[in-house]
Amino acid sequence: MAPLAKNLNEKYTYADYLTWDDDTRWELIEGVPYDMTPAPSPEHQELVSSFNWMIVDFIRMHKGECRVFPAPFDVRIDNGTGEEINTVVQPDISVVCDKKKIDEKGCNGPPDLVIEILSPSTAYKDEGEKLKLYEKHGVKEYWIVNPEARYIMIYRLENSKYGKPEYLTENETLESRVLKGLRIELAEVWSKE
Repeated sequence: MAPLAKNLNEKYTYADYLTWDDDTRWELIEGVPYDMTPAPSPEHQELVSSFNWMIVDFIRMHKGECRVFPAPFDVRIDNGTGEEINTVVQPDISVVCDKKKIDEKGCNGPPDLVIEILSPSTAYKDEGEKLKLYEKHGVKEYWIVNPEARYIMIYRLENSKYGKPEYLTENETLESRVLKGLRIELAEVWSKE
């Protein structure tokens, strides 16, 4: 672990991030590093797998251009290089529909759709800082999944702002506007836990 990454009073860039120990997962939000440990729970990972599988299957069936990337996958959301970048996140699932954004380091620019599965250690950041971050950088759809309470909030970008979220419970059907035609019966997602 890079000793510099422990000092939250300093601001860091993507160039710094690249020097940090690969054994620890980090996110960098506007220059502030966040340690991504401990590892997610099995329930969290099962939800990531379910959503990932359903979205990949949908894209393949419809011969879509979008690509799906589960974490760990670096998203340099502020679109630049090295010293210019001060934000790199690892959403639980990133859906990228512009193949020019994908490079050997991950995604350079905002994904079209981001899914975050809440856990006790990340809920505050996912529902606060990341919500603002994804809105600011133009993520078209942001799904926040609460595994404990079994609901999903879907934020959709309209006129560069997220409106009131769509709130879906475990017995409802989720429909994406980014992946037109994608319908997920949430009862199926929760039943796979």
